[in-house]
Amino acid sequence: MSSTYHRHRFPAQSIRYCVWLYFTFPLSYRDVEKMMLYRDIFVTYEAIRYWCRKFGPAYANQIRRCRPQLGDKWHLDEVVVIIKGKQYYLWRAVDQAGNVLDILMQGRRDKGAAKKFFRKLLKRQGFAPRVIITDKLKSYGAAKKEILKGVEHRQHKGLNNRAENSHQPTRLRERRMGRFKSPGHAQRFLSAFELIRQHFHPKQNQLTAKEYREQMHQRFQDLRKSNLKLGG
Repeated sequence: MSSTYHRHRFPAQSIRYCVWLYFTFPLSYRDVEKMMLYRDIFVTYEAIRYWCRKFGPAYANQIRRCRPQLGDKWHLDEVVVIIKGKQYYLWRAVDQAGNVLDILMQGRRDKGAAKKFFRKLLKRQGFAPRVIITDKLKSYGAAKKEILKGVEHRQHKGLNNRAENSHQPTRLRERRMGRFKSPGHAQRFLSAFELIRQHFHPKQNQLTAKEYREQMHQRFQDLRKSNLKLGG
C-alpha cells in the first residue's frame, strides 16, 4: 500500500502530530501553528487546517476499525446546537462503557429524524442493541417500534446521564471554535473529533499508572505506523 504522505512537503510525523494535537486537545489551528514553531517547524495554520480535514476522518476510521466489540446497551440523546442563528440537533449514541457509537447532525428531532439516526447506527455497528436508553422524547419510542422491534426501551432522564455527559467535550470544543460554521462542518469535524479525542483520553481513573502508560504508548505507536491510502 502506497502512502499518501509523499504528496506533502512536510514529513508524515509532522502531519500526524498536528492532526493529533488539534483533535485531541481544545486548540485552534493557530495554537498548533505556534506549537510547531516552538519546535522550529514552520508550517502555516492553513496547511494544518487542510491536513485536519484530509487526515482527521481517515484516522477516525482507522480507530473505528480497530476498536474491540462495543456494548449492546445503547444510550441515546440529542442536544441543541445553534449555527448562524438556526437551531439544529446533535444526535449521539454511546454504549454502556461510554464509547461513542455515532453522531448525526439534523435539523429536526421528530420521528423521521430518530428513524434516520437508528438506521445509521445499525448500518455502522452491524448489530442491533439489546437495550436502548433515552430521555422521554416521544420520537424515540415511535421510531423504535418500526426500526428496533423487540429491543427493550427504557425511558428515564436519570438513566441517561452517560449520553448527556458525553456531550461535554463537544460543548467545550464548540465554544473554543466560536461555534460551527454549518451543519456539514459540524458533522465532518465531530465525526473525527469524537473518536480521536476519546481514543487518546482513556479512562485513567479505571487504570493503574502502568496500564495507562502501556495503553497510551500502544496507541501512539499505532498512530505513528499509520500509512493511509485515501481516495480522491
